[in-house]
Amino acid sequence: MNNRIWRIARCPVGTDFAAALELAEERLAPLEDGQIRIRNSHLSMDAGTRMWLTDREDGYQPPLPVGGPMTGLVLGEVIESRADGFTTGDLVRAFGQWADVSTVDAVMSGALRLDPAVADRRAWFGPLGMNGWTALWGIERTGAAQPGEKVLVSAAAGATGILAVQIAGLLGCEAWGIAGGAAKCAYLTRALGIAGAVDYKAQDLGAQLDRVGGVDVYFDNVGGPLLDAVLTRMNHYGRVAVCGLLANYTGGTRTAPREFDQVLMRRLRVEGFFSPDFMHEGAALTQRLRSWHEAGELVMPYDVTRGLENTLAAYARLFTGANIGKVIVELGA
Repeated sequence: MNNRIWRIARCPVGTDFAAALELAEERLAPLEDGQIRIRNSHLSMDAGTRMWLTDREDGYQPPLPVGGPMTGLVLGEVIESRADGFTTGDLVRAFGQWADVSTVDAVMSGALRLDPAVADRRAWFGPLGMNGWTALWGIERTGAAQPGEKVLVSAAAGATGILAVQIAGLLGCEAWGIAGGAAKCAYLTRALGIAGAVDYKAQDLGAQLDRVGGVDVYFDNVGGPLLDAVLTRMNHYGRVAVCGLLANYTGGTRTAPREFDQVLMRRLRVEGFFSPDFMHEGAALTQRLRSWHEAGELVMPYDVTRGLENTLAAYARLFTGANIGKVIVELGA
């Protein structure tokens, strides 16, 4: 069987992914013990994977090797298995390849059998997936948000942020979001009904943040200058849950908070977190998220690109701010 697969030719510069990744066609090798083969139906586009396309050795995982396949979360059916617990026809989610077919070690890829009864399987990438787990953990555990507190979320119209603001509201908090552009802010306030939204692209960013008032929990997906602006508006004993650093992913430089002294002055707690830290609690997290999702209280819009050959265009949408909600690539007819 031949397989189309995206391979890394070189580390990309900025968002020029077309110059760095190449679509190849290759013959699939026989399965080894412990492996499963997945016919991908959907690929998850996640901004954090941009760090894997650098030569940095100090990230939360080693960079992907040049010449190797591009890796990310995939969703699809098992078409062949040599791993215990997986049979042909199982719906699974795993860290696989940007390809028509993923071949993975069932254990090392975190392959998880999914309930096919969920009406929209894309939910396993959004409310019931890593984005949902991260949003719930970051608001409730890392951010330690309490009912009545004010929670501010950056990149609030992205896949994780859009869930984080909803979860904050479900937990009894006053939820605010930061997003780029009037359309995204309108979605947050009108469609989701959160307390308010801040347009970081507007010239009066400081005045808009002042309108939010003192922040108890900041769920940070961005870092950079935006973090500085929020640090000066945190309440004493506030918490900053660092989920992502979108401002640093494509520029090739690292930023440091100019307002770092506010961590001391306001007695703030700043903590980073990643989904591998709480994968072992995935089943419990999914159960809570599913109850909200099936009740219509936790929603996700999907930004869908069709065709493996169009994957790079979909990936770029994460970094240009073109999307609202979860960016995915849909494969097949």
